Amino acid sequence: MRDDDRTRLDRSLSPFAEVRGGEGRPTILLALAIFLLLTAYYIIKPLREGLILAGGGAAVKSYASAGQALLLLGLVPLYGRLADRLPRLRLITVVTFFFVACLVVFFLLGRAGVPLGVAFFLWVGIFNVMIIAQLWSFANDLFRTGQGKRLFAIIGFGASSGAVVGNVVVGGLIEPLGLFVPMLLAAALLVVSLGLTRLAASYEAPPEPGHDDPGIGEATRDDADPDPGASPMPGTSVFRLMARNGYLVLLALLILVTNWVNTTGEYLLGEFITRAAASAPEVGAPGGPTAGEWIGAFYARFFLVVNVTSLATQLFLVSRLVKYLGVGICLLILPVIALGGYALLIVYPVLTVVRWAKTAENATDYSLQNTVRNMLWLPTTREEKYKAKQFVDTFCWRLGDVLSATVVFVGTRWLALSLPGFATFNLVLVGFWLVIAVLVGRRFRRLVPDHTP
Repeated sequence: MRDDDRTRLDRSLSPFAEVRGGEGRPTILLALAIFLLLTAYYIIKPLREGLILAGGGAAVKSYASAGQALLLLGLVPLYGRLADRLPRLRLITVVTFFFVACLVVFFLLGRAGVPLGVAFFLWVGIFNVMIIAQLWSFANDLFRTGQGKRLFAIIGFGASSGAVVGNVVVGGLIEPLGLFVPMLLAAALLVVSLGLTRLAASYEAPPEPGHDDPGIGEATRDDADPDPGASPMPGTSVFRLMARNGYLVLLALLILVTNWVNTTGEYLLGEFITRAAASAPEVGAPGGPTAGEWIGAFYARFFLVVNVTSLATQLFLVSRLVKYLGVGICLLILPVIALGGYALLIVYPVLTVVRWAKTAENATDYSLQNTVRNMLWLPTTREEKYKAKQFVDTFCWRLGDVLSATVVFVGTRWLALSLPGFATFNLVLVGFWLVIAVLVGRRFRRLVPDHTP
């Protein structure tokens, strides 16, 4: 693409990634859409922590994760059936408005005094994986393989910056407004994000030199839904899609082990924070915060540090790391960081180590790992992007939570594991993670050569 074919917006994005003619508008629209999604999620996330930890503690939080996987086992096939019947924009619209309606219902129930801890935790665990996976599926569908490798860093920056803004907003809202009013703000942001996604859908990617369309066939335009990818998916079940493609199985294993390690680490952090809240002198004092509000405010500060670090990494490092190291090497960075963090925790099992080890792990996960993980779906078909990706990013992700909950149950009830004991288990699991990451990187390099334009 010649330089004079690029718009002013295309040129303004060039310091962050290689943006060619006409790519700037859909890229920035999707970056803004995911910015709002992550802002909404990080408004909700501290509310979830406050409600679940104050109502049952870190162990209940860990066990409740198993319920998310069970729910997703039914919801993912339902999502697949919707994808069989609805064009992609209608699918995204229906799912988004479902989550908006849920937030309004939770607000009303919370204000009425109905206990929400476990129910809201289960819902948020489904919401955050489904709605974000859906937008990344759309981005993978909208852009060709070479475009995604160049442009996803900008979309990922929208996600990282949205997480930071969400933390800043909710940190100032919890104490004056409580745990329920911010839910309405999150619902409004979801509606605006949907509008931006629909605007981006008018973009039509140019043919990729030397490659056929990796989608399900030539897209047809629906007059009632002006979207170049308006045709519904074929009726293949997600399980059949997974069974016939070993690459998808590797992606599922990668997601499962990544979240297994991460969630067990979150249990360690949550246990420390719960103990700190119980001993904080201001909790329960006249005019002081409740335990739930104290925990929610702590998590808001923690998430803020994580997401500022993630934002800086996304802005200055991700596109350069992908360009110069390649996707395969970038996949190894997060497990190496986790390896160092949990090894240090075995030696120094204190709150400061847990907090900063999780800060480094989560910041890398939300920036580099998140961007690269979504790039892995570029060489798949349109049906795989929506159905298989939804299965992998939701059910397999939450299955990692289930396995983590099993480890917590066995470790606390039967083995009486100490915190260093849980860290040792995670250290072993990271070894398997590294092996899977190497295998995924090799398969991706065969599917998408480094010279793909």
